[in-house]
Amino acid sequence: MTQQRKGSFIKRAKDITLSSALTLAILSGTSMITGCSSNEDESDYSYEETTYSKGIRSHIKEVKPGEFKITDEESVAADKSLAIVTYLDGHTDSLSTTAAKALIDKDIQNNQSYVGHHSGLSSMLLYGGMGYMLGRNSGFGYINNYRDQNPNRGNVYSSPSTFSKSQSAVQDVNSSRTTRTVSSRPAGGRSGFFGRSSGRSGG
Repeated sequence: MTQQRKGSFIKRAKDITLSSALTLAILSGTSMITGCSSNEDESDYSYEETTYSKGIRSHIKEVKPGEFKITDEESVAADKSLAIVTYLDGHTDSLSTTAAKALIDKDIQNNQSYVGHHSGLSSMLLYGGMGYMLGRNSGFGYINNYRDQNPNRGNVYSSPSTFSKSQSAVQDVNSSRTTRTVSSRPAGGRSGFFGRSSGRSGG
């Protein structure tokens, strides 16, 4: 009899422990019950995505040792965006948007107070059409902060006519802009524990 009562006591203690744990979970609002009541609005899982079908191709030339000018800019297909740099010794380099951003970031990190106040290659990339394209990316918004600090961006171009052509190319890029709403709401509408494991509409 004693042994049976002892076993019954142990079983009852386990039940109490489980019940207490569930009570604590309910009181603390853990993920076990987060799916029980889900009235999130659809817009909470949506965002706007902006894309451009056109990009910029910049032609940059070294005019003095370490000094550059933008000699031409034109609109191209977005995946053809790049900067073609011609150096004094005659050789050329083609910089992708990724490589251009790396040079701009390097200048920002190493010469922050001097950014844009020189005629180096990074300034041509920052204040020319390439910098404009990079600034359109929501993750690279800081680039626009530096561009806004230099209202005389036309100085990076070899002539007023080159600057005017560049502005037309930028307008062409702007006209290729499209925006769409993307929904990221989880399938089924519920993400909680009970929402996944049961078809019942919880509390």
